[in-house]
Amino acid sequence: MTARNITTMSGFLLMGFSDNHDLQILQALLFLVTYLLGSAGNFIIITITTLDPQLQSPMYYFLKHLSILDLSSLSVTVPQYVDSSLARSGYISYGQCMMQVFFFTALAWTEMTILTVMSYDRYVAICLPLHYEVIMSPRKCTWAVAAVWLSGSITGTLYTASILSIRFCGDKIIHQFFCDVPQLLKISCSNDYIGVVKMTAFMSVLDFACFMGIAFSYCQIFSTVLRIPSAEGRSKVFSTCLPHLFVVSFFLSTGICAYLKPTSDSPTALDFILSIFYTVLPPTLNPVIYGLRNESLKRAVKKLLLSAEFVGKNYFCFFVHDC
Repeated sequence: MTARNITTMSGFLLMGFSDNHDLQILQALLFLVTYLLGSAGNFIIITITTLDPQLQSPMYYFLKHLSILDLSSLSVTVPQYVDSSLARSGYISYGQCMMQVFFFTALAWTEMTILTVMSYDRYVAICLPLHYEVIMSPRKCTWAVAAVWLSGSITGTLYTASILSIRFCGDKIIHQFFCDVPQLLKISCSNDYIGVVKMTAFMSVLDFACFMGIAFSYCQIFSTVLRIPSAEGRSKVFSTCLPHLFVVSFFLSTGICAYLKPTSDSPTALDFILSIFYTVLPPTLNPVIYGLRNESLKRAVKKLLLSAEFVGKNYFCFFVHDC
């Protein structure tokens, strides 16, 4: 679809990071492989934290919702780009674009808040262990998760409402693989985007407040851990907390850089790297980071695989009658 055609339509043209169709196909295939790996990893965590009775503590309850968020976040952006690239179209309708804005911004804020809740959970477990069952009771955890999802929905609604007030003109070409807010502001032809800028600034302040809360939690955790006489105990706590801290820092720093960095007239390698870092990599790497560093999850995965192998063997024997 040419730029001339797109100007007469209400939608947008997603160019990805290159106008070369062969490179677009290669990017789409890489995104497809990443999407399948990330979806499989998150689905496994959702499954084992739901079915395994030993993984029903608040930490795994929040981890399950983080995996649901990551799976949803990948599904909002990647399949649309893969489909349009392989179809040699790149076109996305106005309605689809606004839906992407809503779900992406809602899920991004929800992920930030669930990470904050997870850090508070670790703080209570390590620094206030005698009060843990009271503070992190099942009812309170349920209410916390409900508040997290509700706040994300409100954020997505406000962002989308501010974007809907903008008029777009020109070629309507988005040099991204999804409808990202900074790229939409770049092709606006009115001053109505001031509301979006204010909304972005406000959310950045809230993100910083969440980060400060997370930083405070981990400062308290590390201060407590360093007083533990057992080296094995310290190692266990660090193996749980450091991956979480890495995920938070990686997600927040790349997202803020992408949204606060001035948009350029032509796409750069930095734009490409930042967008991958805060959209695709975190939800893909989260299952690996949490899974490889958590012995309980690794044991649950092995048990799930062994049970699946046992069921498959019995199913095969039932049909061949030779077991």
